[in-house]
This record gives sequence, structure tokens and C-alpha cells, in this order.
Amino acid sequence: MANPFAGPDQEVAGWFHAHLTRTFVSVLRAFTDFGCAEWIGIVLGALVLFFAWKRWWPSLVTLIIAVPGGMLLNEWLKVLVHRHRPFVDGPFVDWSGYSFASGHTIGATLLYGQLLLFVLPVLKARHWRMLSIFSAALLVALVGFSRIALGAHFLTDVLAAIVFGIAWLMLCLLLGKSVWRRTVASAIPAADRTESQALKL
Repeated sequence: MANPFAGPDQEVAGWFHAHLTRTFVSVLRAFTDFGCAEWIGIVLGALVLFFAWKRWWPSLVTLIIAVPGGMLLNEWLKVLVHRHRPFVDGPFVDWSGYSFASGHTIGATLLYGQLLLFVLPVLKARHWRMLSIFSAALLVALVGFSRIALGAHFLTDVLAAIVFGIAWLMLCLLLGKSVWRRTVASAIPAADRTESQALKL
């Protein structure tokens, strides 16, 4: 698919590509690791074990659908759009695969966004809630910035990944609430019937 913002995208990518240094690349790679598949896999594995140990099955299902599910959809989107990366290689980096949308950025958006949705309901103090929101947003922003600066993605690749990630999380949240309400609604009449039978006896 044609990129309607190809001009600004190329300008931003070209500026960072011209100013890359070994030190700058080292810092950027530290940022980008917060959205890499290995790190996301480690965090997901730990959370899956924790939720299974606590028997928090709804949270476990939500986590698996939201994060790996969203990342898989992004891979399909890459093939559909078929956009090449800003630079195939450079003085310090070498990229392959398609560019739209940024896999690291959507992975970070899904992981830290879903963690935020898990912790916000249990945080009562306003300053803790604001700190959690700021931390999640900062991590996503750092990952996205690093992908642009390293020449792995265009600016629009990163912005699209953030938008798609947030939209997918909201969809999962709404569907999860709908399923939970139906489950509770179907369980209440059954409980009422059991109580009524017990009273008759």
C-alpha cells in the first residue's frame, strides 16, 4: 500500500540515519529491548505462571488474547501493507522484514497497556495511578522513538502501532466485560433456583 506521508517519513528517517553514532545506537538498543519479542516472552511467561498459580483464569485468558493475539494480528498487517523499512542496512544496524506497523512498538503498547489495565483498578491513590500511566506511556514512547532513530521504522509505522495497540486493548476490554456480565447473569438464576429448591425441602 502506498504511504501518503512518505515525504515527512523519509525526512525524519534520513535525519536520524545521518546522525547515528555507536554510543547513540547503544542507548537506543537498550530502549528498544523493552519491546523485543524475547523480553515480552519472559514477562508473559512469568505472568502466565503467576495467574495460573493464583487461578485468576479471566485475567490469564485476557492476557493471552490481548498481547500475543494483538502481536499476531500485527504480523498479518505487515504482510498486507507490504511496506519496506526506511533502510535495509546502515553503519551500525541491519534490518529485514516489513515495516508497517512496528512490531516492537505494538508489543510494548499491548504488554504495558494490559499491565496498566490490570493494576489501575486496585490502585486507590491518585498519585500511584498517575505514576503507573506515566510509566507505561514512557516505556511505549521510548520503544517507539528507538525504532525510528535506529532506522527500523518510519514515524507513521510507530504511530500506527500505538493506535492499533490501544484499539485492540479497548476491544479486548469491552468484549471481556461483556462476557463477564453474561457469565454472572447466567449464574445468578441458577443460584436462585438452587436456593428455592433448598427452601422447599
